[in-house]
Amino acid sequence: MPRLASRAASPATRCAAPAPLRRLVSSMRSAVAGALGIAAAMTLGAAGAEAQTQAPVPVKFTLDWVFQGPTSPFLVALDKGYYKAEGLDVTMDPGQGSAGAVQRVASGAYDIGFADVNSLIEYNAKNPGKEVLCVFMAYDFPPFGVYALKKSGITKPAELAGKKLGAPVFDASFRLFPAFAKKVGIDPKSVEHVNLTPQLREQSLVQGTVDFISGHYFSSILDLKARGVKMEDIVAFTYSDAGMDVYGNGIIVSPAFAAKPEVVKGFLRATAKAWKEVAADPAIGISAAKARDPLIDDKLELERLNMSLAMNVLTPYVKANGMGDVDPARFARSVTAVADAFGLPAAPAPDKVFTNAYLPPKEERMVAP
Repeated sequence: MPRLASRAASPATRCAAPAPLRRLVSSMRSAVAGALGIAAAMTLGAAGAEAQTQAPVPVKFTLDWVFQGPTSPFLVALDKGYYKAEGLDVTMDPGQGSAGAVQRVASGAYDIGFADVNSLIEYNAKNPGKEVLCVFMAYDFPPFGVYALKKSGITKPAELAGKKLGAPVFDASFRLFPAFAKKVGIDPKSVEHVNLTPQLREQSLVQGTVDFISGHYFSSILDLKARGVKMEDIVAFTYSDAGMDVYGNGIIVSPAFAAKPEVVKGFLRATAKAWKEVAADPAIGISAAKARDPLIDDKLELERLNMSLAMNVLTPYVKANGMGDVDPARFARSVTAVADAFGLPAAPAPDKVFTNAYLPPKEERMVAP
């Protein structure tokens, strides 16, 4: 008797399906996989597009003074899109003195500024726990000084005693005048201060309403020249000649922005790039300044820019070590000296005034020898 075929099927037989059904299932699986792949690609594409179109970080930046040749690297970085490439939307305003720029940044009205580091030392000593940091030293050599005309009869610093000093109250050289007076042996209280706006400072000296003025060397000397004063008729006393070994202007950041390292680093990368370009070709700096202020004298501003580069920026230390950093021992001495000059109860720790933690790598800050 023939045996009946077993109804028990093998596992393969149990899982098998008719060919048309298998083709249908395979087709459905492919469609699902394709849909998932498209969805994933759309998700990644949307994320990439969002990253590319992410709103830039707004940055309010204040200068210490008006738009001039020496500050044109900031304008070059802005006009060439270097800040934008770092994801920053920078707005830039002129100032009326370093102390004012420090106050603007300290108050939070501005995020970043360009100001005299000595004004910063004074502010930080008086406001522990609220320190504003210098993150890029631009003027390795200070531009501070006081200036008179030969017709005044002043021939040496000692003869400034009892005279009228014209200066904006926020001017860095004015703020440091007591230290200069101490160095040259006169009582700063013997000098009468006449508060002037930046626009009236040099003109007042020419008109004789004040006996001498204070200011950055490349600003006051050339502004007097622009008013018809011959170089040989200007009597200049620089603070460095009096033995004041201090630093000049640097880029400062508010406490809130100091907590945004990538933003600060991006700003410094863009600025260093532009400053190196201006040092190599100063004419591009004057073009940027002219675009912002069409009334500037191109030839005068080029002379001013070249003077600042030669005297204050491209020093032997900077050529050897790159822009932006300081010599630690020299900086520590300068902090102590400035605190003593201002009569501060104690000098702030140097690392409460300056840090190189945000600087670009050295190779990105090197300038042509």
